[in-house]
Amino acid sequence: MRHTLPLAPQFYVTAPQPCPYLDGRMERKLFTALQGDTAETLNDALSKQGFRRSQNVLYRPSCADCTACLSARIRVADFKPSRSQRRCMKRNADLVRSANSPWATEEQFALFRRYLDSRHADGGMADMDIFEFAAMIEETPIRSRVVEYQDAAGTLKGVCLTDVLDDGVSMVYSFYEPDEAFRSFGTYIILDHVEIARAAGLPYVYLGYWVPGSQKMGYKAGFDALEVYHGGAWQDLGDPADYEGETHPLSVDPIAEQVARISLPDTMRTKG
Repeated sequence: MRHTLPLAPQFYVTAPQPCPYLDGRMERKLFTALQGDTAETLNDALSKQGFRRSQNVLYRPSCADCTACLSARIRVADFKPSRSQRRCMKRNADLVRSANSPWATEEQFALFRRYLDSRHADGGMADMDIFEFAAMIEETPIRSRVVEYQDAAGTLKGVCLTDVLDDGVSMVYSFYEPDEAFRSFGTYIILDHVEIARAAGLPYVYLGYWVPGSQKMGYKAGFDALEVYHGGAWQDLGDPADYEGETHPLSVDPIAEQVARISLPDTMRTKG
């Protein structure tokens, strides 16, 4: 007998684990599966509501006593690079960009390992092997690209796994050569994605989560025309100090209320 999956996505919550961004706090995620013919439609809809993709899963922080993590995106039409960002673009003018199908290579993995060992040796991805890396790159049910950056000698300097949404590009994960800090590869890859979105006529570049109080995520506040998803709507970042209260436990809504407020595409809504 054939069994069909329910049309409306099912949402689940992970068990608490130590937060990778704020010391002394525990993180929890609300997540749902991406599968079937509706994967792209669901990814587009939930990305607009603060969700992020990891392989075939969409997730959003849903911690018990903290709402600090805020999805961030750059408004392409209004973005103007700062003086230091313009210098970064000039320093990396020699790089050649190529956008490829999501396929993992040994050269990518070698760069990925150097990046992790230098920047995130104690992070949650530190023990990833080449098979797990390949799964991160290749297991995508939606339109994704591996954007590579090579220097004039053909040496791979940076990589970004990028999803193409109906309203922008989403930088799922990027890594780069850690031994050339003066290049500011991480900043350059974001700046170049603004140009990618602009050339494609897409209004946004999704950067992932900005976390006030976290040094790891603080750099995102340095980009112009930045919006964050806060209180169920996108708004200009404004003064980062205004978000310090988001770690207060009374700022958290119950899981059932969070799920009830998620807006699903019309084709996925449960019919009564």
